[in-house]
Amino acid sequence: MPDNKKRSEEALANLNRELKSRERKTKTRPVGVALIALLAIVALVGGVWFMASRDSSDEEITAEDQNTTETTESEEQPEAVALTGKRAEALPETVTCEYPATEGQDSNGATVPNGDGISTKGTVKVNFATNQGDMEMELDRSVAPCTVNAITHLADEGYYDGSVCHRMTSGGLNVLQCGDPTGTGSGGPGFSFANEYPTEKDAEAGQPVTYPKGSIAMANSGKDTNGSQFFVNYADSQLAPDYTYFGQLTEKGQETLEKIAEKGVEGGQPDGKPAEEVKIDKVSVES
Repeated sequence: MPDNKKRSEEALANLNRELKSRERKTKTRPVGVALIALLAIVALVGGVWFMASRDSSDEEITAEDQNTTETTESEEQPEAVALTGKRAEALPETVTCEYPATEGQDSNGATVPNGDGISTKGTVKVNFATNQGDMEMELDRSVAPCTVNAITHLADEGYYDGSVCHRMTSGGLNVLQCGDPTGTGSGGPGFSFANEYPTEKDAEAGQPVTYPKGSIAMANSGKDTNGSQFFVNYADSQLAPDYTYFGQLTEKGQETLEKIAEKGVEGGQPDGKPAEEVKIDKVSVES
């Protein structure tokens, strides 16, 4: 694992490349106004510094993943593709999922899910009962069976009970991030699993995508490092196709999320803890 100095150097190098790309590429954000572009750049700089100072195992959706390049007259960035929530080709009726151990990560009491004969059919309703209201979700096995299997397994074990949603962002990346019992962004269940839709083959390499309002996706610290952390979109979020989509909030769940989002981020910042704590009291899975 690289030390903090090396991570800082790498993060600053990535920032330098991103800022240079802003001089020659077209900005294609949904709201094309100068103020939003400025806020996105500020969020990018802050996000890169923030990530450089944290452990590399932190599972984050970083500002640099957003398609926020500046406008030029001569070159245009590909427009983001909206996720359909459907695979181009259906999976077989069952699949085998692998959940290898994550080296050096405490399991926080979790066990490894069974990965044999996992169904790819139907949806599963899961309710995250929080102190702000119920975040009801419908998880879709047909697009991400291994993800749904892992999340429901952890829910059944009570893994999420008593944890807080530790992160909220705004300004193009409009998400609430949850699923880490440590509340730090670096905790996980002690196992990992591979990316699924749209990250493995359903999206063109480098093609930005729009994770729509109400969609749910996995947070990660790199390819195939999914664990327990996920994010829910309270508005459309334009990102690289690096995050496994696995379901949608119900209408009731969306209402709860919007109530949380209205209170904003702590201190009025674009990235940080929710202004008002979001604590998951109990998670229930409907068969």
